[in-house]
Amino acid sequence: MSLYIGREASKLWKRFCAEITTEINLLAENWKYILGGLICQYIHGLAARGIHYFHRPGPILQDVGFFLLPELGLDKAYISETVFTFVFLSFVLWTFHPFIFKSKKIYTVLIWCRVLACLFACQFLRIITFYSTQLPGPNYHCREGSKLARLPLPDNAVEFFLIKFHGVLYGCGDLIFSSHMIFSLVFVRTYHKYGTRRFIKQFAWLTVVIQSLLIVASRKHYTVDIVVAWYTVNLVVFFIEKTLPELPDRSNLGPLLPFTKDGWMKEENHKLLNGNSGDSAERRPKTQSNGKTMENGNSLHVETVINGV
Repeated sequence: MSLYIGREASKLWKRFCAEITTEINLLAENWKYILGGLICQYIHGLAARGIHYFHRPGPILQDVGFFLLPELGLDKAYISETVFTFVFLSFVLWTFHPFIFKSKKIYTVLIWCRVLACLFACQFLRIITFYSTQLPGPNYHCREGSKLARLPLPDNAVEFFLIKFHGVLYGCGDLIFSSHMIFSLVFVRTYHKYGTRRFIKQFAWLTVVIQSLLIVASRKHYTVDIVVAWYTVNLVVFFIEKTLPELPDRSNLGPLLPFTKDGWMKEENHKLLNGNSGDSAERRPKTQSNGKTMENGNSLHVETVINGV
């Protein structure tokens, strides 16, 4: 038993190291997209903080969702955040599953390039929308009489550009449309396209629907914020997917060897990456009679992976 566990642990470690090598090479080619996406997340945070300075509490607007859904109350406001955290963490963990599991369909770096592009496009539209019209926030800390409803002007520029976790949880004014729904819908749509478990796909969509209802019931957003998010995010992601080149499907690549800075990756490591057993070498394309080797096929595979963003 101990010998078997040691052998499996050794295979897992080799697979992990081989995956690290592949992802580092992809990151070296696509780091600008990752960095740009993270900078856009910071800009979105600054914009959400900036609108809080303009927020003025007032009477809660008439809303059909507030009429149909009973108010959960301040003591149960954590429920919607718990559901969102579950969706967020589940998706992040799934994007890193190629480092552990044999069966894999995506590259972690490339999938995050695509996700960050979708998030940026949706958040850019969101910034334009909530700066166009400032609505009185329906959340408890945004109502009249709350000390957090208005944000005092910063004393210096450093305070303005510093985003605090407290400010993210207790922001006001950034209503149309919901940022929570942007993240959830982008994540679920991504898994729906690149995931492999049908049951998880169905459960993910059901979870997002429940989250939408909980956000309204918690009075964190008006119903219009949720409705606009549903059709805007889906349309934006649809057009982005039509614009960007398709990601390479690892499950259909066979035993081709991806390129590294030191040359073609060792065959043993690539078997671990794609979850192939030792007999996969028998399925490798043979050298053709005209003298052409499999290098041309490998070059095409590498070009597809590197440019797959």
